Amino acid sequence: MINNTLSSYTASSPLIDTELNLANTGQKGIRQLESTLSFSPSSPLSISAQQNWLVFAAAVFLVTVPVFVEAPIVRSLPSLSLALTGFWVWLSFSLMSRPATYVWGDLLLGFSWSWLAGAIYWGWLRWEPLWHLPVEFIGLPFACWCLAKNWGKVGNWFYLGSLLGTVLTDVYFYIVDLMPSWRQIMRVDADLAPQILQNALMQVQAPWGQTWAIILALVLLTVGILPLARNQRHWYAFSGAVLSTILVDSLFLLAAIAA
Repeated sequence: MINNTLSSYTASSPLIDTELNLANTGQKGIRQLESTLSFSPSSPLSISAQQNWLVFAAAVFLVTVPVFVEAPIVRSLPSLSLALTGFWVWLSFSLMSRPATYVWGDLLLGFSWSWLAGAIYWGWLRWEPLWHLPVEFIGLPFACWCLAKNWGKVGNWFYLGSLLGTVLTDVYFYIVDLMPSWRQIMRVDADLAPQILQNALMQVQAPWGQTWAIILALVLLTVGILPLARNQRHWYAFSGAVLSTILVDSLFLLAAIAA
């Protein structure tokens, strides 16, 4: 009897029917929204992929362009170049204080270590190539400490990628015996530099130099491309820094040929 009464009450109540219909409609709407987001080009997955490639492009920019921007500043105003490190650190923390720009501040902080090393070495120690790598390693303890704390992964992996590219380039200079040319070109007048570059170019174009150039280029390509499969921003920053080493070295080779 109670069931009959409830059934008759439910059937005669338009309010309950309306609420049930609204509930069903709401559930369908949620399912449709989830389905739409999963295929939408503006979904979080697509946005994340775009940000990854933006980080990659920024890493390439921060390795290639400052090579030609910092160099003239260091030669004429080394103290200014060194002081600019403080500005980059301040700007990086300022960007990291806002969620929308955190990743760019993170990347810039890693770049600050590369800039600091460049300012110190090319400002005061550029005449001795043996000091190059020790100075470039100046930010390594900080980067390792931050990564152990799982902090600043984008910037620190960018710094490690840039450092790896620098190490392999210097290794090539040692193997092909270009260090004497490095010392000479840092000490002679600008008029004599083209001849030194031509002599160095002959060593690079020799079979031994070409073989090692191919080997190290393949190492850079492999180390730079494989991390991209992980689809994480800090690996894109690392890959951008590593692969841009090939671009920078190629530009220096073209400069030597043009000289």
